[in-house]
Amino acid sequence: RGSALQPLFKMSYSSSKVGHPHPGQPYKGGDFCAFLPDNKEGLKTAKLLKKAFDRGLTFQIKSCDGEERVTWGLIPHKTSWDGGRDRNGYPDALYMYEVGIVL
Repeated sequence: RGSALQPLFKMSYSSSKVGHPHPGQPYKGGDFCAFLPDNKEGLKTAKLLKKAFDRGLTFQIKSCDGEERVTWGLIPHKTSWDGGRDRNGYPDALYMYEVGIVL
């Protein structure tokens, strides 16, 4: 199994901006955690994920049960260290390749 890098994103409550589903409406934030392998490829991917975050590409705002909330965007993230591909976890032999293409 090995060790993992664990990026944590804290998204606070705020108001959505132009381009979001309902501009000016408040939205609910949250804590988001992802896992990357602690190796050269994982570190490279972490840097690319940081760039994507800085550019506003990591998350999106969606309506859920009448409430606006932050959710993961289109960039795939491993949110569990186990459970395999079907549960957004490892093992997933294709993940590093697929996230590299998206980034």
